[in-house]
Amino acid sequence: MKEWITGRNPVIETLRAGRRQFFRLLLALGGEESSRLNQIRLLASQRRLKVEQVPRTQIDALGENPQGVALEVSDYPYGSLEDILGCARSRNEAPFILILDMIQNPQNLGTLLRTAEAAGVHGVIIPFRRAAGVTPAVVSASAGASEHLLVVQSNLAQAIAELKESDIWIAGLEGSPDALPYDQVRLDGALALVVGNEGEGMRPLVRQSCDYIIRLPMTGKIESLNAAVAGSIVIYEALRVRQQSAHGSRSK
Repeated sequence: MKEWITGRNPVIETLRAGRRQFFRLLLALGGEESSRLNQIRLLASQRRLKVEQVPRTQIDALGENPQGVALEVSDYPYGSLEDILGCARSRNEAPFILILDMIQNPQNLGTLLRTAEAAGVHGVIIPFRRAAGVTPAVVSASAGASEHLLVVQSNLAQAIAELKESDIWIAGLEGSPDALPYDQVRLDGALALVVGNEGEGMRPLVRQSCDYIIRLPMTGKIESLNAAVAGSIVIYEALRVRQQSAHGSRSK
């Protein structure tokens, strides 16, 4: 299958990552020159991809806010659980994995993928069905970060069982009263963080599979945060303690 990636940053990152097949690159006629457009042209040249100048209206029909750029590519290349574990081994790091249980909003998925990539997460696991996949809208919402990230579609309960066999701890994030404050658990070892659905949280079987449930402190008037915001905060807290642990190990 083929699909269109639109927007300057998503197109640049897709070309940089080089994980897909490239078919056509469209640039709007009469567009103002910029460093980003020059970068797109350079990357296209390196990929031996011809640039086609077309009316802006033709590009506008291919995506939301395309910024005068559209790239036709093969569909998203999902990875495997072994790919994620192999990525951790290649970096000589304890596995750091994000599991998304039924995230359905493309903007939320894109935000979480962008955060995961920026924080050095080794891979993301999402369900096969009834959840957002890595569509062009998600690529756009992630500003192209999804192109550099290993994303796996799997039965989550089975994936969690396999991760546990590899001695990876599973931490589920939710706001329930019995959840532990996130700063009272170890986040610096082999870890998979589970973020649940925007409205209903984790499904019962996934929640039961977690080794512990953690929550963010809520000291204001509201009771909860958006799933993408909450997940991003804990991802970066895990990154902080992992870096702190690594620095401590090197200083000994």
